[in-house]
Amino acid sequence: MDSVLEIIGLIFIGFIAGGINTIAGGGSLLTLPILIFLGLPPNIANGTNRIAILFQNVFTTAGFKSKGIITFPFSIYIGISALIGSLIGAQIAVDIKGDTFNKILAIIMVVIVFYMVFKPKTTIEGTLEKTTGKQLWLSIVLFFFVGIYGGFIQAGVGFIILLVLSSVNNLSLVKSNAVKVIVVLIYTFSAVAIFAYNGAINWKMGLVLAIGNSVGGWFASRWSVNKGDGLVRKFLIVMVIIMAIKLWFF
Repeated sequence: MDSVLEIIGLIFIGFIAGGINTIAGGGSLLTLPILIFLGLPPNIANGTNRIAILFQNVFTTAGFKSKGIITFPFSIYIGISALIGSLIGAQIAVDIKGDTFNKILAIIMVVIVFYMVFKPKTTIEGTLEKTTGKQLWLSIVLFFFVGIYGGFIQAGVGFIILLVLSSVNNLSLVKSNAVKVIVVLIYTFSAVAIFAYNGAINWKMGLVLAIGNSVGGWFASRWSVNKGDGLVRKFLIVMVIIMAIKLWFF
């Protein structure tokens, strides 16, 4: 990555991916192929992408906070659980063929789409957030496994996080996104540390990509709060369908 055109291109792709990651998820489906296309081995690309994700979520968290979306302390509790899971996910090798894994994940994506489209209309009681008691503990357990997945591969983890937060904790999609970026920020620290320890990060490319991801995440976080759940839901459904098709057929 020596030419100005490559640097500009990487920043631009990062900007788009940062927006996609913030509003829904799946931005890594853009950034990982680009990093590999620019010459990085897949494992190095995976680690390098985490640098962009880390900086993106710092700026995205600030963007949501600037719009008055506060998620503490709930996001910290489940974030720590995901952090522990990510330590496992970033170190393990899964004994399953890549094609089979992709098809299983594609099915999960389709289930998420059906849930988002056919979710029953909520009553006044159904709109109450459930972030304490048994729902909190259930979320802590679930996010441990989310962390394992996120530490292992990252791509598509946002969809799974949104499904858990909207179904288990009754959070709006906008607030779910605000929680999501904090959770990913917390567990990405450990993933970056492990990839860095193993020499699996290209810091130059990661920091260039981080510029685009950060700016895209900042603008998308503030924009999504203004537009509300309706826009987020439509965008989410489109991105999940695209990801499911890519995983199943490519």
